Amino acid sequence: METLAVQKVRSVRAVGTRAVLAELSGTQDVLALQGLLLEKPLPGQLDVLAAAETVLVTADSPVAARRIAARLLQLDLTAPKQPDGELVLIDTVYDGEDLAEVGELTGLGADGVIAAHTGQIWTVAFAGFAPGFGYLMGENQVLEVPRRSSPRTAVPAGSVALAGNYSAVYPRRSPGGWQLIGRTGAKMWDLDREQPALAAPGHQVQFRAVREIVTLAPEHPARVPAPGLTSGLRVVSPGLQSLIQDLGRHGHSGLGVSSAGALDRASLRRANRLVGNTPSAAAVETVAGGLAVQAIGDQVLAVAGAPAELTIGTPSGEDSGPFLRTVPMATPFALLDGETLTIGAPERGFRSYLAIRGGVDAAPVLGSRSTDTMSGIGPAPLAAGQLVAAGGEAESGVVGHPELQPDFPCTGVTVLDVVPGPRADWFDAAALASFSGQDWEVTPQSNRVGMRLRGNPLQRSRQGELASEGTVAGALQVPPEGLPVLFMADHPITGGYPVIAVVVDSQLDLAAQVPIGGRIRFRWVDSAVEAATPEPPTPEEEASY
Repeated sequence: METLAVQKVRSVRAVGTRAVLAELSGTQDVLALQGLLLEKPLPGQLDVLAAAETVLVTADSPVAARRIAARLLQLDLTAPKQPDGELVLIDTVYDGEDLAEVGELTGLGADGVIAAHTGQIWTVAFAGFAPGFGYLMGENQVLEVPRRSSPRTAVPAGSVALAGNYSAVYPRRSPGGWQLIGRTGAKMWDLDREQPALAAPGHQVQFRAVREIVTLAPEHPARVPAPGLTSGLRVVSPGLQSLIQDLGRHGHSGLGVSSAGALDRASLRRANRLVGNTPSAAAVETVAGGLAVQAIGDQVLAVAGAPAELTIGTPSGEDSGPFLRTVPMATPFALLDGETLTIGAPERGFRSYLAIRGGVDAAPVLGSRSTDTMSGIGPAPLAAGQLVAAGGEAESGVVGHPELQPDFPCTGVTVLDVVPGPRADWFDAAALASFSGQDWEVTPQSNRVGMRLRGNPLQRSRQGELASEGTVAGALQVPPEGLPVLFMADHPITGGYPVIAVVVDSQLDLAAQVPIGGRIRFRWVDSAVEAATPEPPTPEEEASY
């Protein structure tokens, strides 16, 4: 009798302190493990993300992550047969910026690249990077090309691209390091559809070359409260950038959706606590000051996070002008009907959080009111004249007492604790020492997606391409140019550059407050997740599989 080989997880690597990365032998094993974990989640499992050769599992605690690491190494995998999915036809104009270079890299020339791209059926192996971004596997490897040595800060929506053995369509404007060969007007992600992703895992895709200029359909406008709003705030000035944020949307990485949410979670919770809201109520996250709001009806507010002057203007007679007063940070206060609150430039730190009693009332998307700047999910950035309604998320009949806040970073050096990343072995001892032995400057190109750092470039000891794999907030990716990018809450959920280190979860709030021009020094600490010596499963976990 023929004995079938039992497939196992090859190895497990730590990704920070609350996630592990299972390495497998191929796509079928990846799909098998993903299916198993979705059908029978392990204790403490929060989310599962399949990629080219790995499955990322996030946990609710470091202890759960250690136990999951041990359990993954013991699982038997039986790869299910994957039936052919429906065929999606995507019309494409082949005029991408990198088309000629791809022609040279493959030896096919531009016309040959077009023929090879349109002449085969692609299959969506998994989703990642952004909502609607499907990694498409072809029938051959003639279009295998490396990523760009330095990723673009903005790739236009609808861009058709290649990287490694994959093709993809960027669903919206976002950073990216893939080679651009064309563009399409197909709407890859639409929350109004029953299946938001046009090409979901398992679907087949064929590209068709067209000559017409393709224009993307406009995105749906954000929900705006009705003009008859009786309780809330009117935005007088949004400042540099003001967004509605809560604690994020979790568990949707399989759709390519990151958690988003407030970057400084402790400050959001503090502001909500002060006005008597639930910890997860939506509030306004504002950057570098300048936000001004006017009360519609009497409101109770609090501002936490980066300390700044809070000025309230009270309307009065035309001759005497408005009366001004100030209120303290991290303290609940009343903003009466018609009064205007202005948040000044931060004295230290970078982000402040304005909570209104009852929370900000905005339409939830996938269970959260957070704005995801990379995917475009959630409310649009606040604009002058916009009305922001107060909701019903107060959980206490009273407001909180004034609270002390921690010290916030300035333009000096902020020390962040890091653990080795899952791909620290792509760097030798000299590169690892250089990473932690220098100060990295936060550049103006930084945002909620990632913090771009300037310093002495790091040299890899291993060359070649890394297959795209899941990653987490706090991960420090190193592109070939050697300058790390610190992933923030709106980061792409998968990436193809090696992660040298991961900021420990407890210090992500501190990282979010480092201002542009501030400097960061990374300090190595022991990882709380050691895949080499994982904790054994409990008897209950053993019995569940």
